[in-house]
Amino acid sequence: MIAELWRSVDDYFSTLLLDPDPVLDAALEANRAGALPSIDVSPQQGKLLHLLACSIGARRILEVGTLGGYSTIWLARALPPDGRLITCEIDPHRAEVATSNIAMAGLADVVDLRVGAADHTLSILDAAVDGPFDLTFIDADKGSGTEYFEHALRLSRPGSLIIVDNVVRGGRVVDNETTEPTAVGSRRLAEAVAREKRVSATVIQTVGAKGYDGFLLARVE
Repeated sequence: MIAELWRSVDDYFSTLLLDPDPVLDAALEANRAGALPSIDVSPQQGKLLHLLACSIGARRILEVGTLGGYSTIWLARALPPDGRLITCEIDPHRAEVATSNIAMAGLADVVDLRVGAADHTLSILDAAVDGPFDLTFIDADKGSGTEYFEHALRLSRPGSLIIVDNVVRGGRVVDNETTEPTAVGSRRLAEAVAREKRVSATVIQTVGAKGYDGFLLARVE
């Protein structure tokens, strides 16, 4: 019953605040047709990413975890005409679906989708050449979140935002007894961020169509 209420509230605000968007709807349908897991951000979360990118005037965006490109489209739409978004996806099939969705959205010239393990893709990025990135969105392997965050910090500038999705894990992040890799990875990330003096950070718990989770938001000082 609680989950149904969360979804209903999401639907209510989506109807009020989000315009109909055939492109984003088609991207989700293509994801389903391609048998991709239904783990995209929600429409409300996608709009939040878009608004955050717009609010800081982002010109360079980095995304870790493309899936089918739904969040990629939300973020890339916030960029100016000369902006650029680099997104990393390890799975070739997901990357193929995302490439099609991004092209359908008219963003093929803005988005650079790089296929391969994110730790390798990120390690060869150069802040002086590829960035610095004004905003990084990390929504990938939770066990490697700390490493992805460290790369994002290296590739950022003062004032950049780093957003990490799914850090609450339904509350399991505070279960000291759990050995679940995603929850352990979230705790490891939170503790690393707490030690990092170059950022100011917070975590926002969320409920909605995607259940109970939350995201970490860090500003590079």
